[in-house]
Amino acid sequence: MKLIQILKLAVIPILTVLSFVSTSNTALADYLTSEGSGGNYRYELWSSDDNNYYYLKVWLYEATTESDPYPTTVTFTSSREALIYFDCNFAEKNLPECSQ
Repeated sequence: MKLIQILKLAVIPILTVLSFVSTSNTALADYLTSEGSGGNYRYELWSSDDNNYYYLKVWLYEATTESDPYPTTVTFTSSREALIYFDCNFAEKNLPECSQ
């Protein structure tokens, strides 16, 4: 009986610590904000977990998401800025923001 109580006292704190570690790793991941398409391309808009920056992953419309996206090393301070970048550089839209 004492062995079971000792195991309970040891296992519960260990499981608690492991759950905190796995939760903190999950919370620090970037996440998919939106996806869409324009012209011959489609995109995924990703955000940092604290919304400090955004970045795009862009593919040809026919490509799968498992294929490598076009390299876009630009990071953006807002989702609006990222989507304007996509519209001007990939979707070839004629927006007032594109001339800036």
